[in-house]
Amino acid sequence: MIVTIANVADPDRFLNVFETVGAEKRREHGCRGAWVYFDPDDTHRVWSVFDWDAKDYDKFLADPEIPAIARELGIEAPPVHAVAATELDA
Repeated sequence: MIVTIANVADPDRFLNVFETVGAEKRREHGCRGAWVYFDPDDTHRVWSVFDWDAKDYDKFLADPEIPAIARELGIEAPPVHAVAATELDA
């Protein structure tokens, strides 16, 4: 799993692009699914959870089309990656 946190200019535009152009590009790089959560204190802060292994995610980030897609998503600064504290079975 990969978890990112980003601030976006327009949450509706973000979701539209995330569900279309973004989904196509993520699938191309081996992503098996994604979930988006809005921060309850700031709807312009988006938490994205990806069912993705780190190797394929790194290839995704290196794709030359990603900066343009990020601009289309309206991401205001590079996403921050959440760091897992632990892994539990249940």
